[in-house]
Amino acid sequence: MECGDLRGVAVPLVFRNAVPADEPLLRYWDTKPHVQAATGAEPGQDSDFNWAYELPRQVDWRELLIAEVDGRAIGFVQIIDAAREETHFWGDIGPNICAIDIWIGEEADLGKGYGTQMMQLAAAKCFANPDVTAIVIDPLASNTDAIRFYRRLGYRLVEQKIFDDDESAVHRLDRADWTP
Repeated sequence: MECGDLRGVAVPLVFRNAVPADEPLLRYWDTKPHVQAATGAEPGQDSDFNWAYELPRQVDWRELLIAEVDGRAIGFVQIIDAAREETHFWGDIGPNICAIDIWIGEEADLGKGYGTQMMQLAAAKCFANPDVTAIVIDPLASNTDAIRFYRRLGYRLVEQKIFDDDESAVHRLDRADWTP
């Protein structure tokens, strides 16, 4: 997926591509209760994301990114072309829509504004591609903090949907409603 140029986006947080060497950190973050609560993983179990397989894999419909502050990894972002994603997780969503997954790894980094910066930077990456018309996210319906957070950023609820046995509150941000 071609996301475009981010020069001029001034935030202390930056993204870099996730690489196989990030696997231990990402697997560790998967064990964190707040990450498990956000991703729907069972407490005490890793996510079902196969980091060892996915990190070295390069596909043109997805970006796996590590968010860093002052060179320190603080979170993970996945941006996908929702229509082209190979498992068809989003169903018949239509073209030119990005989907974002996001989490902050350490509890100590929560509540510092990093999530807002990550979402703003991810949206800027998505909308840097002039063909992208919208972004969708799928927080768990029970994750009221995340839903409040996304609504504060301009996302609006479009439907409740079951994904992999989890009830999600699908939210959408259209390009016309995005404030860079």
